[in-house]
Amino acid sequence: MIYDTIKGIEGDIMYSYIKGTIVALYSGSIVLDNQGIGYLVYVSNPYQFEKNKEYTVYIFQSITENDMRLYGFKTSEQKDLFLMLIKVKGIGPKSAIAIIAAGETKDIIQAIEDSNVKFLRSFPGIGPKAASQIILDLKGKFNGVERLESSFSISPSYQEAVEVLIALGYKELEAEKAMKQISEENLDTNGYVKKALALMTLNK
Repeated sequence: MIYDTIKGIEGDIMYSYIKGTIVALYSGSIVLDNQGIGYLVYVSNPYQFEKNKEYTVYIFQSITENDMRLYGFKTSEQKDLFLMLIKVKGIGPKSAIAIIAAGETKDIIQAIEDSNVKFLRSFPGIGPKAASQIILDLKGKFNGVERLESSFSISPSYQEAVEVLIALGYKELEAEKAMKQISEENLDTNGYVKKALALMTLNK
């Protein structure tokens, strides 16, 4: 089923993520089946997914005058970076997804923080002007985007719990701080959410 649907501006429904089974892989997209509905989702690299397996795909819904698309991400960190990139003047969803396809999240963030124009220019469609604009707009603004260290494995339940807490109105950093305290526990989504809520209530 679809989890965590929230009301957007002017009543539009925005999807935080969709949990379903991958039924098709294309060159730049996947089809994600959820209760018999196939969602065409544009992704940075379709082959990071496996056909006939279930995934939680983090979603950004792009609506323009002539087009409506779903962009999907395997991790919430990728989605966070994507949302930062599309805030940059001249960088749209297609450019942002191409950047994410060409590099690791941590490397892209590090390049921005280090003002590494040469590295950013290596991405498709990113010239000197665009690279400089990305650095100008985003440097120093990545607090919490690389939210989780690679020292432990992140389960789908853990990722889902973080998104649920954010949907409940908690700030991203608050949710991450609470979840890190229980990261080594093997719980389902509801278990993580309940424990994190208890921790945040105690800390108020």
